Amino acid sequence: MDLKDYIARIKDFPAEGVDFKDVTPLLNDVAAYRYTIEKMSEFVKSCGATVIVAPEARGFIFAAPVAFNTGIRLVLVRKPGKLPRECHKVAYSLEYGNNFQEMHKGDVHPDDKVVILDDVLATGGTIKAIIQMVEKENASVEGICFLADLLYLHEPQVLDQYKVESLLTYED
Repeated sequence: MDLKDYIARIKDFPAEGVDFKDVTPLLNDVAAYRYTIEKMSEFVKSCGATVIVAPEARGFIFAAPVAFNTGIRLVLVRKPGKLPRECHKVAYSLEYGNNFQEMHKGDVHPDDKVVILDDVLATGGTIKAIIQMVEKENASVEGICFLADLLYLHEPQVLDQYKVESLLTYED
């Protein structure tokens, strides 16, 4: 299945110069969404994960069904002020700005084997922030899984030290 058939490209959204990848057509197609969740689940299992960590909001859309499908815990990473307990907080840069990510302290356990799951790899800023929070909990990142890798927005070696799976790539 060619998942690019289910991704709409929206120019200049949410800011001028951004080529936004809209995953809602994929979510609106049961077969394409099921295929995506199955492929991501296979990767998570192959990594021996004990927990999936995912950033809001689109990461949740893929991580929750993968966690359910694999029977693996799910830890949420959110923007500031969205989580009620004590959090790790890490600054990051993205394609069109800067922000912070937060994760509850203690949700990832020491020695956990983590797979980070998100919809798109753009600059790598979000994922690097998550890696920092995971490492603060003395857990290991065993893999990182994306629906799409935007190769043109990051250095080729951005995540070289990790096992990375992307279901599709964009070179422009």
